[in-house]
Amino acid sequence: MQPYLFPYLGYFQLINAVDAFVFYDDVNFIKRGWINRNRILVNNEDQLISIPLIKASQNKLIKDVQINYGKDFDKVLKTIKTSYKKAPYYDEVIKIIEQVFLTKFESIAEMASASIIAVAEYLNISKQFYFSSEAFGETTNSNKMDRLGSITKSLGSSIYINPIGGSELYSEDEFKAKTIDLKFIENEIVIYSQFGNEFCGSLSIIDIMMFNSVESIKHMLEKYKLV
Repeated sequence: MQPYLFPYLGYFQLINAVDAFVFYDDVNFIKRGWINRNRILVNNEDQLISIPLIKASQNKLIKDVQINYGKDFDKVLKTIKTSYKKAPYYDEVIKIIEQVFLTKFESIAEMASASIIAVAEYLNISKQFYFSSEAFGETTNSNKMDRLGSITKSLGSSIYINPIGGSELYSEDEFKAKTIDLKFIENEIVIYSQFGNEFCGSLSIIDIMMFNSVESIKHMLEKYKLV
């Protein structure tokens, strides 16, 4: 998967379902996607937060897109702090977020993947993480199917799991031809209390961590099925 900034619960359900997780950091950047953006709760409404970038382009690889560390960058952390300062788990969770925001990264790929790894550690999810540019650079010039097959095989696996949205992109027969089983993760809807107001879903994992204990979130991570 491309590294996303503090992604939604489903991203971590995917991590929870696998043995090894590969950050696809040497594929093209997606503008107006979730690599440098996400949604949080601000004044009981969902609001987009976005890490400013330097000359971001879909012609650049994610690992080559640099962060613009200016006042707009600082505003993102301030918005998160202001919005969640009264949340029940604020004191524990803000440390995780600050750890990421106060580190100087070379690229958005590094920052986004660091946000995911930091959350995984907080939730006691022990997985093996890889970066495609580092561990599988030799597969860069392969077509999509061949590259996925090569990476899966090189990790000693015979199963490839993708979000349910990938069912329109990948063919089960093509994977079978490579002796790999293709599975999709179908997420259940998870609802929790947010300051006692009407629930607003599909937000960043930041929101879930602010309102729920680690134990509760670990139960949420199991709310999926493989199809």
